[in-house]
Parts: sequence; C-alpha cells; structure tokens
Amino acid sequence: QVQLVESGGGLVQAGGSLRLSCAANGSIFSRKASMGWHRQAPGKQRELVARISSGGSTSYADSFKGRFTISRDNAKNTVYLQMNSLKPEDTAVYYCALYWTSTYWGQGTQVTVSS
Repeated sequence: QVQLVESGGGLVQAGGSLRLSCAANGSIFSRKASMGWHRQAPGKQRELVARISSGGSTSYADSFKGRFTISRDNAKNTVYLQMNSLKPEDTAVYYCALYWTSTYWGQGTQVTVSS
C-alpha cells in the first residue's frame, strides 16, 4: 500500500515563498519511482506542475519554470516543491504523485496566496 503525505501548505502573501513536502512510504520509493507535483484550482482541472525521476532529472510545465523547483531526498523518502514569487493565481490544492504501475496520490495540501 502506497502512502503519500503532503505538508507545508498554508496562506502566504503574493511574492512570498512556500516549500511543500511529500513523504512516501519506502517500499516503492526505494524502487526508484518517479514522482511529481500537480495542482487543482477551484473550478479547474488538475494540472501537472513538475516531475522528478528516480535519478533526479526534472521537468516542469512551462507556467512554473523559473519559479518552482522540485527536488527529492531519497534517504528521507521525500520529495519537495519549493515555490517562489507566488501569485494569487497559484492558489490551489497541491497534490503529490508517485508514478509506478499506477499513479498514486496524496491527500493534497491547500496553498492560498493573498494579493
């Protein structure tokens, strides 16, 4: 059973920063699964933010390049999303994902950016 637990969301003013964390149980993470972050704003579809491979290669949706950074610490079974220069339109629920034979999701963490 894969479990992903996100943390680090909250309320921040525009221009501020947040770092999200996602802790995975070890069984699949240790098999070197790729992971990612997605987000879903009210009334919108869930969208990909960034992905990171088992070896640390990263890819970003164009909207987030230069502002968001994904990273992972395999020793801690944890993936991070550093978000800088936040905008009100970044307000959403952010979900951690683990890609294996299926895609596994965390419960989501709310990020609210005030203007």
